[in-house]
Amino acid sequence: MQVEEILHAALEIPPAKRESFFNEFCGEDVELRREVESLLAFEENSDDFLNVSPESLAAEMFAEREPQTSLINREIGHYKIKELLGKGGMGEVFLADDTELERLVALKVLPVEVANDSERIRRFVREAKAVSALNHPNIITIYEIGKTNDTHFIATEYIEGETLHSRLSSEQMNLKSVLDMAIQIAGALDAAHRAGIVHRDIKPENIMIRPDGFVKILDFGIAKLIERHSESVEAKAATATKGLTRDGMIIGTASYMSPEQARGKNTDARSDIFSFGVVLYETLTGKQPFEGESAIDTISSIISKEPMPLSQLTPDIPRELNHIVEKSLRKDREERYQTAKDLLIDLRDVRQDLEFQNKLERTASPSREESKIQILSATTSDAVHTTLS
Repeated sequence: MQVEEILHAALEIPPAKRESFFNEFCGEDVELRREVESLLAFEENSDDFLNVSPESLAAEMFAEREPQTSLINREIGHYKIKELLGKGGMGEVFLADDTELERLVALKVLPVEVANDSERIRRFVREAKAVSALNHPNIITIYEIGKTNDTHFIATEYIEGETLHSRLSSEQMNLKSVLDMAIQIAGALDAAHRAGIVHRDIKPENIMIRPDGFVKILDFGIAKLIERHSESVEAKAATATKGLTRDGMIIGTASYMSPEQARGKNTDARSDIFSFGVVLYETLTGKQPFEGESAIDTISSIISKEPMPLSQLTPDIPRELNHIVEKSLRKDREERYQTAKDLLIDLRDVRQDLEFQNKLERTASPSREESKIQILSATTSDAVHTTLS
């Protein structure tokens, strides 16, 4: 039986009788049993946790509330609120005027419930400062982290453009555009990871593309810091997420999370690389590699199934790019790219090969204008030869 079949069967059995059920259907397959028990625990104890976005989850953790539309036309510090851009669990995001520097900014106003939790505010500010220190062109720039009265806010650059999600909904990107975008994302992840920051929610909605093709990674709202001490990797991740997540809690968006995220285990830079692989697969094919009728089915697929080979969906993509996607999507993180830097190097090699191939084709196939010149030259030469004869 497959993981999801065992899971759905186990849900129909009273907890007291599940031990014998697992012994019968999982046998000595410890890994299979662990996966089923993990998914079973999430399904039963999460109150439909897997069917909500991380933003909705965070909103539930901090208490539901309506958008602060009353803030429009008001001032928070030297920022005048213009309009609501969006709402998430970590607050509302407004378009605002920076009245001091006379520029538009995106202003994230944190919920009152968060503001009342000093530990959460401390960690949030710490992580926001870490992100602001990155100063990478492909990562959203944080201008200010501040507080006015009881209102905590973060001011970031305002980016005009569209998300990758929006782009994919309207058109199929060509290979050159995909590679240019992928290289920028990998470069941003490399910078974040070297600074000890794991994003944990890489997805098309968090990737902004400007009209000129420049890419920005958004929303480090559920990012975590990797502690740089002598503890084990497991201890580091536990320390980094303390106070922010519950034990065994799934953080991320179901379709884009790594197997370790899907199991509620500790995450590291390689988790972002898996999510990147999912995004790249979807961008190249128009399909997500792991799908299901529900979030629990999707997560089960991430844990136990292999995606349809890229070569079957897009047979014309370079073999090297196919290898990059496959390696990024390995279930075992030890078999993936170990660093975003290695991923970046391979992506650049593919782009260089593509540019070289295009150059060869242009050389081998003269342009229409060049063809006209060659024909005219040949015709003139023949005419001169005939006249002389």
